[in-house]
Amino acid sequence: MTAADLVIVGGGVGGVAAALAALRRGRSVIVTEPTDWLGGQLTSQGVPPDEHPWIERFGCTRSYRRFRDAVREYYRTWYPLTPAARADAELNPGMGRVSRLCHEPKAAAAVLEAMVAPYVAAGRLQVLYGHRPVDVDVDVDTVRSVVLAGPGDERVVVDASYVLDATEEGDLLPMAGAEHVTGFESREDTGEPSAPAVAQPANMQAFSWVFAVEHRDGEDHTIDKPEQYGFWQSYHPSFWPDRLISLTAPDPRTLEPVPRTFVPHGHSGPVVADQSRDPGDKDLWVFRRIVARELFEPGFAASDVTVVNWPMIDYLPGPIIGVSEAERNEHLEGSRQLALSMLYWLQTEAPRPDGGTGWPGLRLRPDVMGSTDGLAKAPYIRESRRIQAQYTVVEQDVSLAVRGEHGAVHYPDSVGVGMYRIDLHPSTGGDTYIDVASSPFQIPLGALLPVRMRNLLPAGKNIGTTHITNGCYRLHPVEWNIGEAAGALAAHCLTHGLRPTQVRDDDARLASFQQELAADGFELAWPEVKGY
Repeated sequence: MTAADLVIVGGGVGGVAAALAALRRGRSVIVTEPTDWLGGQLTSQGVPPDEHPWIERFGCTRSYRRFRDAVREYYRTWYPLTPAARADAELNPGMGRVSRLCHEPKAAAAVLEAMVAPYVAAGRLQVLYGHRPVDVDVDVDTVRSVVLAGPGDERVVVDASYVLDATEEGDLLPMAGAEHVTGFESREDTGEPSAPAVAQPANMQAFSWVFAVEHRDGEDHTIDKPEQYGFWQSYHPSFWPDRLISLTAPDPRTLEPVPRTFVPHGHSGPVVADQSRDPGDKDLWVFRRIVARELFEPGFAASDVTVVNWPMIDYLPGPIIGVSEAERNEHLEGSRQLALSMLYWLQTEAPRPDGGTGWPGLRLRPDVMGSTDGLAKAPYIRESRRIQAQYTVVEQDVSLAVRGEHGAVHYPDSVGVGMYRIDLHPSTGGDTYIDVASSPFQIPLGALLPVRMRNLLPAGKNIGTTHITNGCYRLHPVEWNIGEAAGALAAHCLTHGLRPTQVRDDDARLASFQQELAADGFELAWPEVKGY
């Protein structure tokens, strides 16, 4: 048996942040990760950070800002940037529209590896790559140990005082018998204006399997026709304006059909990444571009590199949570086939401005994704199982339409802040987008506390939100803040001999914990800003 103060199951955005928080407080930590990269959304899922428009000034923790600064420094140190790019304090390596920091997944992986390296060297952190949870030993309301399956399916048992579920899908919750929910809650249960009349536990946001491409003009890199291409080429959801594989998709905010453009290297010059003004998805080449060749010395990069994480590859036929292993595998393979079918269509059938069809020069970049096939190491998961929490964040807490000038509900037990629209992608239940303007919000400690379990804490998208509010609490800086708060809470409780509920239920103890967070660079409240 391997033991530590904390075992953090899942090395994604929240898992890394949780580990760093506990390690800064002198604790020993074991992190488990199913892939060979730390970082989750940022790395193995291949998704550049989705962030609010004020991120360069405020609205995240100090350690998340340190991560962002380190990514930029990574490019300044190792890449032949132009003098202007090198001098840009807000360097955006990909000049993508989705984020002010569009970077390669492998760059984020290198930075995160460097951030945890001192603790590995000191013997206080052990990272178990290629390991996934398969069982949990529970004594009534306390997790005693977690059983992991590693490479070759060998079993490892890890024991810890606190167990944090930082998995992408809330894997530990059913294993531990922790009360949790999936999918849509009912309007009767939550009072949310956008909720359905009846709960729909199998109705979850689509997941996607993203990939990175470049374009080599005059070359032919057309892949073999995917096995399921015939199915996906004609697939037309009832709420979609065209076939899913096309360049037309709904505007998430109005649901009106909007043609997108896709022209490799069709745009150059300044790019404004501010989703409060423009979602940025009309020009698909620039939307999630992660390498902009014009930022580098002439001749260094033959092509831009862009990530295909578009509405057209959202997988809709069914969820991968709460289903049999066979059905899960079927949907995972279906998602991969959809992604490859999108690429094949772009290479062979997509309309070009010159009247022709197809861009055969599009080439997968498996090196960028750290994979052998060019797809991301793991699917991009938008929605997880969620704990039944001591406090559940609901739509009317953050909705701009409901709260108006009052702003989001103020939580006296705040452990951080976040901001994003309530952005729900089409779902496995056949629903189109739900896109609701929100207000800058706080993260309540009560949403991190399960209703019954004593030492099991969520550290990612599995906190006490609803299907709807998950849409604004699931993004990169918020997940980082959630994980960091969970790691800090576990370490705080070990230091002071407290249970997590005791920290929240006692005003003096709560104030002491919040003071500790503030000293560690957490922002617990927003300055006066408005929603979008």
